[in-house]
Amino acid sequence: MLQPPQTQQRAPLPPLTEPVPALRPAPTPGRSTAPAPGKGGRDAYFDNAKYLAIVLVAVGHSWPLVLAGSRATEALYMLVYVFHMPAFILISGYFSRSFDMRPHKLMRLVSSVVVPYLVFQTAYAVFFAVMEDSTVTPRLLSPWFLMWFLMSLFVWRLLTPLFMAIRWPVQISLLIAVAASVTPGIHEQLSVQRVLQFLPFFVLGLRLRPEHFRLVQRWSVRWAAIPVFGVSAVFLYWAAPRTQLDWVYRNRAAQEMVQPWWVGVLMTLAMFGAALLLTACFLAWVPRRRMWFTVLGAGTIGGYLLHGFVIKYASYAGWVDTFHLDTPLGRIATTVGAVSLVTVLCTPPVRRALRVVAEPDLSWAFRKSKSS
Repeated sequence: MLQPPQTQQRAPLPPLTEPVPALRPAPTPGRSTAPAPGKGGRDAYFDNAKYLAIVLVAVGHSWPLVLAGSRATEALYMLVYVFHMPAFILISGYFSRSFDMRPHKLMRLVSSVVVPYLVFQTAYAVFFAVMEDSTVTPRLLSPWFLMWFLMSLFVWRLLTPLFMAIRWPVQISLLIAVAASVTPGIHEQLSVQRVLQFLPFFVLGLRLRPEHFRLVQRWSVRWAAIPVFGVSAVFLYWAAPRTQLDWVYRNRAAQEMVQPWWVGVLMTLAMFGAALLLTACFLAWVPRRRMWFTVLGAGTIGGYLLHGFVIKYASYAGWVDTFHLDTPLGRIATTVGAVSLVTVLCTPPVRRALRVVAEPDLSWAFRKSKSS
């Protein structure tokens, strides 16, 4: 979608001062068309984008409850899954550009990614054991449910200095993704398939500059995004019953889906192109100014980590049958419920309550360095 020339001088890199998914954007210098800064020097555009992206994540996780019997819901589900995580990962990459191996950066990586992963990976293990009336199974290297993202983010961050230094980083990351898509048997531990198949979006985010985001905010791009989304939805309505969902999950090799290896190559490239196009369309319609939900963009870590418990509980408790959610009205209620849930979980009080495990102060565990 947006691959910057490698020869142009890069804009100043913003400091990484928040955990991902709750990253603190730096104000964008330049023209008046740049996203408007919010309170505390935060960039309202990126806070808006993060909140809207986490809403799509929660909605996407809730729709499997009500997919059966609705081809339209399945098409919308596939549409959201094509781009919602790529958009989230691209933004994460953009705000990881300043990451290096200095002690204070490593401390932030541990406190904002490793600690939440360990805490919530354990919490989900206990939760699933209780729901299934089984023994708690420690699985630190095999992420439960949505915890794959934090595992992947840890790996991507460690690779950041390498991809900031080499030539053709996006092309190389795409070749790695293609290789993963034709390599069966690597998806169980460390979420390797997703780490590698989503890697190009993170690397592309590393290479983007503020002007690329201004480019997609032009009104010509915004108006073009409407028919692109419309045509995509119509195509996926046709393709939904003919397509394996693992292609959009990006968690299996082609051979594991009983497909020839060359189909994995073609589908990886096609899904990359489709995800970039739809991500550009999504970013085009993200508001630049401060909105009522802008403040929620700083708390997406809570929305991401906590909404899975409620959605999985709804599945185990049989809410679909109890509340007749497998109807048109029920699907609307499910969607509204997911949006409301994740909105509440992104609020400042929830963020403050989670800070002890999602943003702990680990300065006591790291030696001070004059160079940091």
